[in-house]
Parts: sequence; structure tokens; C-alpha cells
Amino acid sequence: MQRPLRVLITGGTGFIGKRLARHLLDQPTLALEGEAPREIGKITLLDAFPADDLPDDPRLDVRIGEIDDSALLEELTREVDLVWHLAAVVSSAAEADFDLGMRVNLHGLLALLEVLRAQPKPARLVYASGFAVFGGPLPEVVVDDTLPTPVSSYGTQKAIGEMLVNDYSRRGFVDGRTLRLPTIAVRPGKPNKAASTFVSSIIREPLVGERAVCPVTPETPVYITSPRRVLDAMLHAMSLDGERLGQSRTIPLPGLTVTIAEMVAALESVAGPAARELIEWHADAEIQRIVASWPSRVEAPRAAELGFHADGDIESIIRAHVEDEGITLTGDQ
Repeated sequence: MQRPLRVLITGGTGFIGKRLARHLLDQPTLALEGEAPREIGKITLLDAFPADDLPDDPRLDVRIGEIDDSALLEELTREVDLVWHLAAVVSSAAEADFDLGMRVNLHGLLALLEVLRAQPKPARLVYASGFAVFGGPLPEVVVDDTLPTPVSSYGTQKAIGEMLVNDYSRRGFVDGRTLRLPTIAVRPGKPNKAASTFVSSIIREPLVGERAVCPVTPETPVYITSPRRVLDAMLHAMSLDGERLGQSRTIPLPGLTVTIAEMVAALESVAGPAARELIEWHADAEIQRIVASWPSRVEAPRAAELGFHADGDIESIIRAHVEDEGITLTGDQ
């Protein structure tokens, strides 16, 4: 009988890491393609910041530390089976602090890959990337084999990360798979330093009666996915047999293309006109430039063939956020 699975989630106290940990703790077993279902044992969350809203479960171990600390990584990856690498410095922060972005986004990933390389059995690894690997002039529709053309430090670091995961997998050091994530909306919590943070803020804050600022024009299109679809994708990607992925371990995910105006209209449909009035429009040329450089129309047939799914519409995403966060709506719904 096989021992229980050992899991590591880097960036584990972020909202995706916490949702993933809660889900795993709620499951008696985890089924991986090509293997019999196995009990979930120890789950380690590694992050630079603590969290105070995690389950009280003896299987859960929260470690505060830096992602490029090789000695710590060696300890945490000993006999590890599954690794979700979510730790990252987000787009605007990586642009503002080049050294920090390189240390976390690139050297942190490389440190993790190197300690995993030393394990006797290749661990399954899910690496979170994004469509910021694209920039500048793009085709009207980005497809699976469109080559990355990053024009930001963050996008460059993620593009290099995708290639590293691919090569370490080719060499048999890890059994990796990269998820190229659309912009996630609606994120819970507070705004972060990502250029795309407003995509969640213009929905999240008005739903609870708070003002939000939109720095781009209403006609601006964005390519998004919901937290529910991200969690599904994280679990499904880990379950896939590496043989199905072949030589390319990068999976651009299906998402939903929607304009900011359509998002605001859906907000009004869910929460009434008073919520819409809480959005203030203050143009920011730099944010507009960055967002306009990202793909807004994507076709991801490979992901669909592998069993990944997109959200149906923006209103359902907003209603899912209301349900997940336990928000009581007031006003004209």
C-alpha cells in the first residue's frame, strides 16, 4: 500500500493557495491519471506572509520563508509528491522592483526546480504562468502555438519559467505542467500591485458598497477566468498523466473575453444601479498601455481537448463571487 501523498504549495497563503489547501483537506483521496487514488497526507504551505484564516488541521503545515531559500526548499521537498508553484511577484511590482521580481519569479523557480531535480522520484509540478508572456503587436487571436513576446519584466520572467519547466520535464527531472492563466476575476480580498487589479476591484468593492477606480476605458477588452475555474484547472492539471502532455508542457487556458463596459453592465444586473455608480473613471495611460498589450482574444483548443473549461458569462462569475464570499446584496437587484 502506498503512503499518503505529500503536497507543497508555494505562495500558499495567497487566495488560490488557501482555496486549494482547503479543497485538498476536504478530500479523502486524490486520483491521478495512471495511479490508484491515494490518501492526502501532509500539506505544506510556503509563503513570505502568514495567514490567519486557514483550517485547523494536523495535516496542514504553514511555513514562512523565502522561495529562493534552497536549504528551506530542500527540507520542504523531501519525498514530496505534488507541488503547486504559485509564489510570484505580480506584474507592476516586478516592473517597479527588478531585483525582487528576478529573485522570486525566476531565481525562486530555479531554486525549486533544482531541489526537485535531486529527488529520487520526479515530483508532479504545476507552475502558474499567465498571458503577460505576450506583449506588443499581436495577431487578432492568440492560439496555442503563438510565440511569447513579453514586453515587461514579469512577462519575461514567466516566459523563461515556462521554458525551464518544459526542459526540466523533458530531462525527466520533474513531471511538470504550466498553466498559462487568464486574468483572474473576481479576486477576493484587497487590491494588489498587479496592473490588472482593477478588473476585480470594479466588481468586488461596489458589491459591498465601496468605491472603486477604473483606470481604463469602458471599451477595453480583457481575457478573464474565475477563481472557481482556476481551482478546477489547478486540480485537473495535476491529475493529468504527463504522457498525455507530450513535449510541450505549457497549457494556455480557455477564458472569457469581455469588455469593461460589459463587466459593469453585469454588475448592475446583479447588484443594481447603485453599485454601478460606485465606480469612478480615472484614466491611467500606463495601465491602459499595459492592459492593451495583453491578448484579449484567445483560442485554446488543446486545453479543451485535455478537459479544461472556461466560464460561461461574466454575470455568472459575479454571482459565484457573491456566493463564495457570503455577500448580502442590498439595493435594486
